[in-house]
Amino acid sequence: MQPIRMVDLQGQYAEIAPEVQEAINQVIKDTSFINGPVVREFQIQLEEYLDGTHVIPCGNGTDALQIALMALDLQPGDEVITADFTFAATVEVIALLKLTPVLVDIDPQTFNIDPKAVEKAITPKTKAIIPVHLFGQAAPMEPLLELAQKNNLYLVEDNAQGIGSTYTFSDGRKQKTGTIGTVGTTSFFPSKNLGGYGDGGAIFTRDTDLAQKIRGIVNHGMYKRYHHDIIGVNSRLDSLQAAVLNIKLKRLDFYNERRKAAAIQYTQRLSQHPKITTPIRQGDCDSHVFHQYTLRVHGVNRDALVDHLKEKNIPTGVYYPIPLHAQKAYQSPQYKDEDFPVTNRAVKEVISLPMHTELSLEQIDYITASLIEFMDAQ
Repeated sequence: MQPIRMVDLQGQYAEIAPEVQEAINQVIKDTSFINGPVVREFQIQLEEYLDGTHVIPCGNGTDALQIALMALDLQPGDEVITADFTFAATVEVIALLKLTPVLVDIDPQTFNIDPKAVEKAITPKTKAIIPVHLFGQAAPMEPLLELAQKNNLYLVEDNAQGIGSTYTFSDGRKQKTGTIGTVGTTSFFPSKNLGGYGDGGAIFTRDTDLAQKIRGIVNHGMYKRYHHDIIGVNSRLDSLQAAVLNIKLKRLDFYNERRKAAAIQYTQRLSQHPKITTPIRQGDCDSHVFHQYTLRVHGVNRDALVDHLKEKNIPTGVYYPIPLHAQKAYQSPQYKDEDFPVTNRAVKEVISLPMHTELSLEQIDYITASLIEFMDAQ
């Protein structure tokens, strides 16, 4: 059996190595390292994949979130509601722009933001909601859209973990995550479902005027060289990353299907165990692209389980061990621990198993048998 990796970028690269090397060599030969033609090619290909949504590439996923909020002209003190259970980048950019983050609890089944908690948190100062498509599972966009429309709020999708997933509305209509709200963002960090070989990100919107504004923000506020029309930043996707992403984008649906297949195998082996709750899959499973395969474990010492699997040479992840409301940087008198019962339980129970496009059935059998061995011994 091959060594088990949390993310097997080496195995994935082996399948596409000749194409990648040729593409990288071409960029070096052309010396168009910033905003070269390959970046424009990637933008066009991703716009087609997202059914015509405007795509503005940028330097990384955190920049994408910050730029999206900058483009909405929010003012210091404006409130932005987001989930307590997510990576810090989601709330980090809110604080950096002197906006006020308002954290709310999550749905116990999906780990995504709870629309009922969002509704309770809306005040006259609320200007935006940031749902996170956490672990690759589409957030509950329909009720969030209704709340946004009812209260005249922006809806900013953090799609860093969910690219390629599809949300199904109650009328059967389907739409790619990241393209549903006012603006969406994503990350091309190497471990993502669509990952480069360095940092990268992008912003999505169906609003043509907003897209034009964002194009200026990512490039020092310039639409014409040395003419700075708005305040901007320096955040551009480099050509080497675009060259790699062009190759991987053609395989994104295939990669996501491989992840789903691995997730189904995990679930078949683990779902009947009384101490394990496997990830929920909705509809025909196109709403979840399994950036992570995250379990809940009950009645056992989660950290001891991590150690047990490590001894078996099985890597794991705990995403995330501390809720944002308890992080030193984001603590606030407005937060009471009892307001986050689902998050507080999740941080003690979650564990993510290896998940990538190269997982074999042999590896999945070994991982699940090792996990069950520990659970049964408790």
